[in-house]
Amino acid sequence: MSIPFLRDDSAAIGVVQQVAPGVRRILCGNPGPFTWRGTNTYLIGQGRVAVLDPGPADDAQCEAILRATAGEAITHILVSHTHRDHSPGVAALVAATGAATFGFGPHITPPEQGGEGGDHDFRPDAILPDGAVLEGDDWRVTALHTPGHCANHLCFALENEAGSGTLFSADHVMSWSTTVVSPPDGDMAAYMASLARLAERDHDLYLPGHGPPLPDPAPFVAALAAHRLEREAKVLDALRAARRATALELVPAAYGPTLDMRLVPAAARSLLAHLIKLAAEGAAARDGEVFEAR
Repeated sequence: MSIPFLRDDSAAIGVVQQVAPGVRRILCGNPGPFTWRGTNTYLIGQGRVAVLDPGPADDAQCEAILRATAGEAITHILVSHTHRDHSPGVAALVAATGAATFGFGPHITPPEQGGEGGDHDFRPDAILPDGAVLEGDDWRVTALHTPGHCANHLCFALENEAGSGTLFSADHVMSWSTTVVSPPDGDMAAYMASLARLAERDHDLYLPGHGPPLPDPAPFVAALAAHRLEREAKVLDALRAARRATALELVPAAYGPTLDMRLVPAAARSLLAHLIKLAAEGAAARDGEVFEAR
């Protein structure tokens, strides 16, 4: 199924942009094949402000956040998950503001066990379990544990004077691309379950970790789920044809010849996540890095 990606983004790096009532966005200048134009930092509320995802350790982004909130007080720093393009910027912002930090917890997988993409320095002052609520003067967010892209991933449902239709979807649902699901922190079964959970909720706007705002997200989420199921079917067909193969060996058959070569390692990681899910469901067997169709 075709996914209606949004790749027309007028945001300028480091410039504050109003994206919803009571919500401002600042785009970080860390473009790349997995971050697209950069990480989105969100400012929630007015006067006494929460900052969601300060981004990487980037002096320019920290300065942009402080400039955008001049005359205001940053009281909360929220972290959606501990990948290095989202949470390392917390340290400089805490040093500048003294704000308290909030997240699901530290990065779960140690580097030596495959967690090399994580920010292992971040430790929130306060843990936000699923369903936890934080409030400011003119805003209220509910933390939704949505593992899949990262084991400690949170989305945040916003309530403010304008209503409760906005979800900060972070990297679980991005408007510009599908999400990388890379084991062991990434888990395809968990990702699909988290996606189904979001599909049951009523939001009219998603504000993602990368890419522009996503209005009317329900058809987009449905397309993402359908796409993953189609990909899984291709993976299983490719494995049956090969009989035994590694995830990397199955990438050409599952993704086709048009895949950007820069994305092949990430594609292999997502494909591995599919294979692990298939093995757990009994459709495949695993022997180290090699899988066999059943």
